Amino acid sequence: MSLLEIRNLHLTIHGTPVLSGIDLDIAPGEILAVTGESGSGKSMTAFSVMQLLPQGARASGAIRLDGQDLLSLSETQLCDLRGRAMGMVFQEPMTALNPVQSIGQQVMETIRIHDRSADAQAARARAHDVLTRVGLPPERFPLGRYPHELSGGQRQRVVIAMAIALRPRLLIADEPTTALDVTTQAQILELLKRLVAEDGMALMMITHDLAVVADLADHIAVMRNGEVVETGPTRTVLRDQTHPYTRMLFAASRHAVDLPEAPPPVPLLKVTDLRRSYPGARPHPFAPRPRIEAVRGVSFALHRGERLGLVGESGCGKSTLTRAILGLDPVQGGSIHLNGDSITQHVPHALRRQIQVVFQDPFGSFNPRHRVDRLITEPFHLLDDPPKGAARRNAVADALDAVGLKPDDAMRYIHEFSGGQRQRIAIARALIIRPQLIVFDEAVSALDVSVRARILDLIADLCRAHGLTYLFISHDLSVVRSVTDRVLVMQAGQIVEDGATDHVFAAPRHPYTQTLIDAAPVLPDLPALRNETP
Repeated sequence: MSLLEIRNLHLTIHGTPVLSGIDLDIAPGEILAVTGESGSGKSMTAFSVMQLLPQGARASGAIRLDGQDLLSLSETQLCDLRGRAMGMVFQEPMTALNPVQSIGQQVMETIRIHDRSADAQAARARAHDVLTRVGLPPERFPLGRYPHELSGGQRQRVVIAMAIALRPRLLIADEPTTALDVTTQAQILELLKRLVAEDGMALMMITHDLAVVADLADHIAVMRNGEVVETGPTRTVLRDQTHPYTRMLFAASRHAVDLPEAPPPVPLLKVTDLRRSYPGARPHPFAPRPRIEAVRGVSFALHRGERLGLVGESGCGKSTLTRAILGLDPVQGGSIHLNGDSITQHVPHALRRQIQVVFQDPFGSFNPRHRVDRLITEPFHLLDDPPKGAARRNAVADALDAVGLKPDDAMRYIHEFSGGQRQRIAIARALIIRPQLIVFDEAVSALDVSVRARILDLIADLCRAHGLTYLFISHDLSVVRSVTDRVLVMQAGQIVEDGATDHVFAAPRHPYTQTLIDAAPVLPDLPALRNETP
């Protein structure tokens, strides 16, 4: 018998159709993965169940939880169900948590709102128990800690603790592992599976990652343009792929790019015995601040035309190393040289224009009040004689054309573009002054699989056309394997493995590298699935 039944669900927002005829079922103890690209309606389906819809939304059909039609309930009745009978884990834990309340207070708040008989002491004891269940024992993670004092994976565990504090019958997880590294992602997925098994609750997992789906879900619903185009048991859907859209998603998830051969090695970037530390938190108010060594004696070289990957867990020092290479952070020891010139915190324009960066969040890295032509010409301030007039317009048109956009797009605003188009514009901005080195900082981690495949193909095309040299930082090992010639593996501020990408993935020498590879979700081999009997 189904715990959650969705029948003929239609949703419009200010008259615009968003969902059309959605039919879904989830039984107790079952995991349903709802997958598809951005805009397919995955999250709006989840928000419809929780009745957390924007103004102007109109839903029709039926959504029944244990036989109770949620669409017929008042907001007061829904508030009683949210947190008690159904919980939700949001994609970005830092925005889901209150930064001025401790983690203990936030878990206790959920308990006390729905259980009026629980006093502060009882709520605290239950918060202690639920945080222990999700892997945050108060002996190591005191209830008085604040969200900013935790890592991304630890914050996500707090959000899960809040959602399961009262053992709801239904849990909805909206892209809960998108921004996490592979080992943390594996831990969060294993935690969710364990909670479903222990509590017998139903889990609706919203994700665009089919590799995650393959190992986690009992059933899959594939959504496109507000409709469910294919649904069924996970292995059946992945084996048969009856709908063309499902086949496209599967192909994009396994997409591999064709990089041109790297030229003979000529040194471009050289990092020697780099050290970077910063003051940590005092253990008590009168204690001296300890020094935290984020980068410890890192050395490597990057050659012209080479594509170098950098992987490791959150907190391993990747971002600190990157900021030092960009000249944004001071270092306490070692050296960084680009073309023989030393990079320090105060980088002259002549050196700064030789290195550009593409950030993880393209929308957050642009000023939304400016048009594209101004946004992508921001690096012109580094030039001694920046182009003007027709020469400037031609440079903008050439940069947009190089990334597969139209010259007319120069007059549009950034909010008018999709996520993949914004990332293309970010790449155009990095290319426009023809730097010698580009740093891709998690540049495709938040993109849908099909958009990601197109961006990776674009990077390969640009390598052929412009001989790009880049440092590619990512927690997605499948992407790093596809777009790099050589890979560095970083752990606890040190490079623990350095080698040709194919060799490192095929025969890792360091146990930590093997741990990362083992933790990465992998799509099952399609021919093997098709040879199985149903």
